[in-house]
Amino acid sequence: MAKVAPSSTLAAGEFDYIVVGAGSAGCVLANRLSEDGKATVCLLEAGGPDANPLIHMPMGFGIASYLPRADSNWHFETVPQQHLNGRKGAQPRGRLLGGSSSINAMIYIRGSKRDYDRWAEMGASGWSYAEVLPYFRKAEDNQRGPDVYHGVGGPLSVSDLRFRNALSTAFLEAAAELQLPANPDFNGDRQEGMGFYQVTQRNGRRCSSAVAYLEPAKSRPNLRVFSEAHAERVVFDGRRATGVAFRLGKSTATARARREVILAAGAFQSPQLLMLSGIGPAAHLKETGVEPLLDSPDVGAHLQDHLDYTILRRTPSPDSIGVHPAMGLRFLKALDDYNKRGEGLLTSNLAECGGFIKTDPRLDEPDIQLHFIPGLVDDHGRKKHWGGGFSCHACVLRPKSKGVVRLASPDPMDAPLIDPKFLSDDDDLFRLVKAGRLIMRLFDAPAMKGLSGEQLYIGTDPTDAEIIEDIRNRADTIYHPVGTCRMGGEGRSVLDPASRARRRSASRRRRLGDADAHRRQHQRALDHDRRKGGRPREGGLTGGSPRPHAARIVTAVTVLHSGICNK
Repeated sequence: MAKVAPSSTLAAGEFDYIVVGAGSAGCVLANRLSEDGKATVCLLEAGGPDANPLIHMPMGFGIASYLPRADSNWHFETVPQQHLNGRKGAQPRGRLLGGSSSINAMIYIRGSKRDYDRWAEMGASGWSYAEVLPYFRKAEDNQRGPDVYHGVGGPLSVSDLRFRNALSTAFLEAAAELQLPANPDFNGDRQEGMGFYQVTQRNGRRCSSAVAYLEPAKSRPNLRVFSEAHAERVVFDGRRATGVAFRLGKSTATARARREVILAAGAFQSPQLLMLSGIGPAAHLKETGVEPLLDSPDVGAHLQDHLDYTILRRTPSPDSIGVHPAMGLRFLKALDDYNKRGEGLLTSNLAECGGFIKTDPRLDEPDIQLHFIPGLVDDHGRKKHWGGGFSCHACVLRPKSKGVVRLASPDPMDAPLIDPKFLSDDDDLFRLVKAGRLIMRLFDAPAMKGLSGEQLYIGTDPTDAEIIEDIRNRADTIYHPVGTCRMGGEGRSVLDPASRARRRSASRRRRLGDADAHRRQHQRALDHDRRKGGRPREGGLTGGSPRPHAARIVTAVTVLHSGICNK
């Protein structure tokens, strides 16, 4: 039986596959690679198990923000952001089984059809919408049943919310009053419009990657899951990847790979691990004190993320979720509803509704997404407010600003340097200003009349200059970093369309699948089989028969989004 072992009992060995990171992609890979019972798989996770009951309670991630700093989150920060008045931004990432899928808001969203078709047009053959749709359907077990866009019987449970807050309903009524179209399924025929989100929940509880994929696989004797195992570097014999060195307390162990080393550590730590292993921009590696093995300039480059701007208002409504007397009176009943039936207030994901909108009707597709929350969620929930309120978050779907991830030092325990370069392109700022104005119009619509009180931070009739300054003072990520091991049709990209590393001199037998192939719009759902790179064959594996002791480096295609309030 596979065991989630504490670091004090770990013993490294030799496996066919080593997967680094038990997050949104790593749990999937551990399941699929071990399902034939023949290949041996080692899964390394720096964090611990997903044992805290708040992880599985949908509203638990919001409640957790009131508790002491948790070790289930890496709590990364950006470097000071020039265009955000020199502020450091928060970058939450899951540090436990399930990764960020164990701490996010569970919203099930794919990219738009046009995004995938654009990939194919740019040279990423095999990634058009028609080609990826079967994998979306195969992954799903959708409560609504099967249709041309959705599937049933897959490992990932997708359901409608069991609880809908009255303030969320009022917000959607306000959208209708502003003649924004309704959309009951953002993953269906079209994405534009407003409505309630579907969520990755099963029977009113979180269905993380660990729940959906790792839990069913734990009993397999050919799968070994190590927790509290912090990967330090990929081990090479010359140019051949042979394993992974990882930290166990104060000591280091090495697991050896016969076939592949798979990096599924996300948009920040997959490029960090590559660079610590000598694969990345050679000049940067030398400056940092790492001996370059392969000069790959785009490793860690092309970082893109969704910058989030929030409008917050007070409300007298007792339906608001927050710290106020009415909420306290409702909590005990809500806890009973949740424990007995998996129903009620505590099954809310907070970001219950929202939608995809155009800041200009002449646009071919939406450029902004909204998330409405029937509570005052401010600064990632770190800033507390007494009393009732609600908030609406807006992000630019295809940001033009690009940043980088770099090493802070050659010490694997040091966090990477994360620089999204937010708002370095003025187009992103222009769209956020228009989104902010739309939110204020929604809050002033008749359906919200009597519910909408004082607006925090900025007046109800601000100038553009005031909105811009408010954005620079408060905007931050909504947890969708991508692009740092990008896939492309040209030779400079880290990956080719089959998720193989671009071949450079003396780099044979290496294959690199993207840690976060940039999709130019967030997607929370690209089929999990697809993450292994290339075209699936029997058993869900890809590529030709690997040679013994000549492991290829692979990084999982992590397009199942992760974060606290993300898709």
